[in-house]
Amino acid sequence: MARQLIQKCKICGVYSYKLECPKCGGTSQAAAPLKWTPEDSQAHRRRKLNDVGSDAWNESLPSLTEEE
Repeated sequence: MARQLIQKCKICGVYSYKLECPKCGGTSQAAAPLKWTPEDSQAHRRRKLNDVGSDAWNESLPSLTEEE
């Protein structure tokens, strides 16, 4: 099983979820992840969408147990 769901064909460049290209039958490899930059112009929208800083968001964060 692939570690990343979206795959890109090495031969024709088609994106799919399969390890074998549905278009040409070639092998696919994991597509590169999106690049991240600290100057992300959309970060404020993502934070607003996820309601970052609210009580519900704070409760959803994982916390360490006393053993850890």
